[in-house]
Amino acid sequence: MSDPTPFSLEGRVAVVTGALGLLGRQHCRALRDAGATVIAADLDHDACERFAADAGLAAGQGVDITRRTAVERLSDSALARFDRIDVLVNNAAVNDKFESPAASAELSRFENYPLELWQRALDVNVTGTFLCCQVIGAHMARRRQGSIINIASTYGVVAPDQSIYRRPDGTQSFYKSAAYPATKGAVLALTRFAAAYWGSQGVRVNAISPGGVEAGQEGHFVETYSRRTPLGRMAKPDEIAGALVFLASDASSYVTGANLLVDGGFTAW
Repeated sequence: MSDPTPFSLEGRVAVVTGALGLLGRQHCRALRDAGATVIAADLDHDACERFAADAGLAAGQGVDITRRTAVERLSDSALARFDRIDVLVNNAAVNDKFESPAASAELSRFENYPLELWQRALDVNVTGTFLCCQVIGAHMARRRQGSIINIASTYGVVAPDQSIYRRPDGTQSFYKSAAYPATKGAVLALTRFAAAYWGSQGVRVNAISPGGVEAGQEGHFVETYSRRTPLGRMAKPDEIAGALVFLASDASSYVTGANLLVDGGFTAW
């Protein structure tokens, strides 16, 4: 007889990195609602603890995912308290932020893009994901079970449409840089590698590539993005939850190495 509750995460322990971000908070709540014991991890330890208490999560912990020792402390702490980690959501990432809005169009041009921003994106989005997979995935492999979910992006699949970032008067507010697509593409490649590497040890590794999420952007951007998307709108922050719970749970027991696009059809045309 098949399991009547394949989407349940009761008895599972989940770690979510980048837990204080817009999607990170939603990921934590979705896993909690499915029954998981959730550890919210991000750079600010005190803020993680406050969020965990407010959201009814099991724990909050500060972590710099670019440092192996910090990731090891996160893993060791979770194992000491809960004795297992069943689900890892690699959500932590950096995206371009320019101190001066007036200069952002010039600085974000490919020809002018600062090397330090490129390196920071590689450190967090690629190396950080690698370290979390390496440390926590190794624990899962020893237990011969686990689900790793890497949060990638549609821009790991298709190139940015720079016209989306154009103002109504025709000027460019900024250019989506090469760093974000390059790092998210690397996350997808790492996902496939780890899925193949650990498949025989019962560890599933998949990715979710969200499309644009509505988060108070300017009206002209939301309108332009929505026209570019078959469903005619941006995602709501909680619309990634179903895909996340699916990949974390036994409902996806025969799914590994996949990239689940949750993009309103953005990459379909």
